[in-house]
Amino acid sequence: MNKYLLHTVLFLLALTANAQELTPAAALRYAMDNTQGTARYRGMSGAFGAVGGDLSSININPAGSAFFNSNTSGLTMSVNNNKNESNYFGGSATDNATSFNFNQMGGVMVFNNTNPKSDWKKFAITINYETTNDFDNDIYIQGVNPNRSIGEYFNAFANGFGGMSGIPLSVLQDADYPGLTFADQQAWLGYQSFMFDPVTNTPNNTEYVSNVPENSSYYQNNSVYTTGYNGKLSFNFSADYKDILYLGLNLNSHFTNYYQNSFLYESNTGTNGVGRNTLHSVSFNNYMHTFGSGFSFSVGAIAKLSRDFRVGFAYESPTWYHMNDELSQDISTRYSDPANVVSSTYINPYVINVYPSYKINSAGKYNGSIAYLFGKKGLISFDYSLKDYSQVKFKPEEELFHSSLNSLMSNSLRMASEIRIGAEYRIKQVSLRGGYRFEESPYEDEKTIGNLNGFSTGIGYNFGFSRLDFAYAYSQRDQQVSLLSSFTDSATVTTKTNNFFLTYTFGF
Repeated sequence: MNKYLLHTVLFLLALTANAQELTPAAALRYAMDNTQGTARYRGMSGAFGAVGGDLSSININPAGSAFFNSNTSGLTMSVNNNKNESNYFGGSATDNATSFNFNQMGGVMVFNNTNPKSDWKKFAITINYETTNDFDNDIYIQGVNPNRSIGEYFNAFANGFGGMSGIPLSVLQDADYPGLTFADQQAWLGYQSFMFDPVTNTPNNTEYVSNVPENSSYYQNNSVYTTGYNGKLSFNFSADYKDILYLGLNLNSHFTNYYQNSFLYESNTGTNGVGRNTLHSVSFNNYMHTFGSGFSFSVGAIAKLSRDFRVGFAYESPTWYHMNDELSQDISTRYSDPANVVSSTYINPYVINVYPSYKINSAGKYNGSIAYLFGKKGLISFDYSLKDYSQVKFKPEEELFHSSLNSLMSNSLRMASEIRIGAEYRIKQVSLRGGYRFEESPYEDEKTIGNLNGFSTGIGYNFGFSRLDFAYAYSQRDQQVSLLSSFTDSATVTTKTNNFFLTYTFGF
């Protein structure tokens, strides 16, 4: 058996015994960063690993705060727009989502060493908050699937995976919904809404037949609305040694709050044989809330090889998350009985499932940087980062479900690189900026989530005691989006992101 198929089967087998449904996409939601930060930082596409002197630069290299010469504070506002263009079996759709945020605020205090004999020239303490990922997004998918109905999703849970026995009919008829596992709940919803019928109407029956017509095509649409954020509060300490070597340390506290509401609809025009129920349409709705917190640290150094040439290196540890999931579901169907009498049903358990907490360990990140300064006229910088997404783990690993899922991720995810290039040119009080970034797909197939390409531009004006900066950033990435997590047919979604940033920075 193909190793990827084997791990998928193990994952599905584990899922039947697990209390909730976790996927690689859920782990990557918190393991991948979407570059945010100040307008100056974004105007140069985040290429600040050897530049420093910006509140957001500590996210790439903690030594960056040692380049501040005086106490400085800043606040950033942003407008984010995501345009999603989907294609599903030739059916095209477009949706947009726009959000407004205060995505960065912080300050740095600089302490100059008054001892003229000391080689340590100054120290800096920084507290900075940033939104590392904005989850506000809307995706709409629609098309005619010629092969598969979403009824297979419910049938699979009812009949059992990989040779395992199905769920007894007595459970689907009489069980208390809140006391069921996730897999049993999916089967219960399918049975109660006439998605399938038992082969024999006996309590011990474990085989079921779908009421969805087989010789038909299926119109399907899915609306997915997400909101929330990943946030990071950094406590930074840095030092300047001989104005040549700059060292820094971050202690990072992470916060996440994610909401996803999905509304899946399917209809068909087929019929079943004599004596059979026939399902005509189904609406399956899911309301998920994930929240949690985590910790990470990062260390970095920047060295001046000459007055104008700098190099930097930084390491960011994995983030150790502690997560919690909540889920509620409802389903409605329209069907006809063997006498062709059409009926409708709506099933809502009115239950919010609160699942056991779990842990996610994201991947560590290495960053190397070079920068060249043209005196006070400008600079050009280059950053290269590596992150091994195959090391992302669900914990505790002793659990069969987590172990199977981790095996699946270690074989489907990979080491991914990121390139950031930025430039700045100053004309008196005005600064002009531009940048480019490329981020590799974390997946071996480069399709589930594709490569990202983006560019940015910006302008700033220095008033002396304060500065006002504006930036625009664009990025584009393709991904495969499934209507259901275990549904193999997926849509290709191209996400085009337009971000606008405004930062006010002032001394104190």
